Amino acid sequence: MVVDEGSEDRVFHALSDATRRDILARVFRDGMSVSALARLYPMSFAAVQKHVAVLEQAGLVTKERRGREQIVHGAPDTLRGAIDGLMDVYERIWRQRAGRIERILEEES
Repeated sequence: MVVDEGSEDRVFHALSDATRRDILARVFRDGMSVSALARLYPMSFAAVQKHVAVLEQAGLVTKERRGREQIVHGAPDTLRGAIDGLMDVYERIWRQRAGRIERILEEES
């Protein structure tokens, strides 16, 4: 498996796990403490912390300390940027392919 250190790669790696996608959906709706998130999943608190850390390293969430708790908030701009970047790549590929098809059709005319 090749995991580049680029920000888009970190985002899509973070999104490759169903639990992390679920955490992200929940914190996009409303910030939640790590302990509240941990109560939602059949895994240890430490495992949920690790999932949140992967999301944080990818820039998909931020944490805010409130007293003894850490509140996790979604960072939609990071997700939007990664999706836009990926779509730009595929748009260029398809435009190039469409251009080649157009040239082939012109040659056949």
